[in-house]
Amino acid sequence: MQQMVLSTFNAISSSYRNTSSVLAAHQSRRWHRRRICSQVRSAQEPATLQYRKLGDSDLLISEITLGTMTFGEQSTEKESHDMLSYSFDQGINILDTAEIYPIQPRKETQGRTDLYIGRWMKSKPRDKVILATKISGYSDRTFLRDNAEVVRVDAANIKESVEKSLSRLSTDYIDLLHIHWPDRYVALYGEFSYNSTKWRPSVPFEGQLKALQELIDEGKVRYIGVSNETSYGVMQFVQAAKLHGLPKIVSIENGYSLLVRCSFEGDLAEVCHPKNCNIGLLAYSPLASGVLTGKYLDASAGDAKSFRLNLFPGYMQRYNSLLAQVYYIHWNTTTKINS
Repeated sequence: MQQMVLSTFNAISSSYRNTSSVLAAHQSRRWHRRRICSQVRSAQEPATLQYRKLGDSDLLISEITLGTMTFGEQSTEKESHDMLSYSFDQGINILDTAEIYPIQPRKETQGRTDLYIGRWMKSKPRDKVILATKISGYSDRTFLRDNAEVVRVDAANIKESVEKSLSRLSTDYIDLLHIHWPDRYVALYGEFSYNSTKWRPSVPFEGQLKALQELIDEGKVRYIGVSNETSYGVMQFVQAAKLHGLPKIVSIENGYSLLVRCSFEGDLAEVCHPKNCNIGLLAYSPLASGVLTGKYLDASAGDAKSFRLNLFPGYMQRYNSLLAQVYYIHWNTTTKINS
């Protein structure tokens, strides 16, 4: 009798387990279908642009910034104005330019980007546009200045740069002014290790901040930041500002993408953390100059000759490499499989 009861109990338990397993599998499939349907609906719905406070500033910027370095070289004035208008109609409220634009830099076109933007801005409410621009760092491109043997980030160069930018942009103030690259030697643009033999004397951090303070006091610049900078440079600027009562940088504009991550994630992220120095990251080349879109994989494509890396051989070569293309294929394939 006891054995019969036990057999019956085991049969019921086995049946219950089988039923539970079937129900669990059915529930899992139903959950999976719901998740897929939700993802499809989300993909079909227009994305809502988010806005974030930039560092210690009161600038509330859209999570996407419009870069303009092609304006005046690859893009006509009409095309540039169309892109500006479309972007701001979609909610983008910040644009980024530089005195050296358009790219590739040359005397004949330098400043043309600003002129295009300035003419577009004449028809826009100034307080609705957050205008960010950049002054050049140490450079032998003397066409940037009226009389200079070398371009530096000192008081005279900063003042001349800003005055000319204001004129080209048809505005009386700049919301965010970055130092495009440092006055001192740093490893830049594809140079992945510091070469100590290239060290050179540079304008002191305090001196750079004092010159920028004057422009802030005059109402010509609201906030300042750095670009293509290192953790050492960020900390030096922050410390100089703290020690001497000078303006603190609020942002850093560095390259960041699936191909260029280590320098920020492994080091700068800690420095820029809101609980530490609270420096906002404005990431440039998030698609690695277009390489991560896959458009460079087919060299025979009809419009391939118009792509920037094909127009300017050697430019941003760090992105246009076999490794970058392999990475794109792997990433794209993995994404499709996971989807």
